[in-house]
Amino acid sequence: MTSLADKTCQACRAGAALATPEEIAAYLPQLPGWHMTESAGVNRLGKTFHFKNFSQALQFTNEVGAIAEQQNHHPAILTEWGQVTVTWWTHKIGGLHVNDFIMAAKTDEIACSR
Repeated sequence: MTSLADKTCQACRAGAALATPEEIAAYLPQLPGWHMTESAGVNRLGKTFHFKNFSQALQFTNEVGAIAEQQNHHPAILTEWGQVTVTWWTHKIGGLHVNDFIMAAKTDEIACSR
């Protein structure tokens, strides 16, 4: 089985199917520390990463931004002193898509490489 981090985001169009409960149940256990939240009726996938200082947090933010640009799938990122919260969801469909789980795994890879 190919890991989520090894996959590539596929272009997602308005009206694409949301991740099914079965897909969510399969993907979420592969993403330790990630949790689902709901905001304004939209399911999202989020995690907070901790760092020793603002500089490290900012560097991580920039690395996540670079992979987001490469994959053409962009998160909400809150960078604070010593921590970064990354939240993934697919804006075009108003919820979670497999791309969000792929990008969460890629985000974890960045964090683990530090």
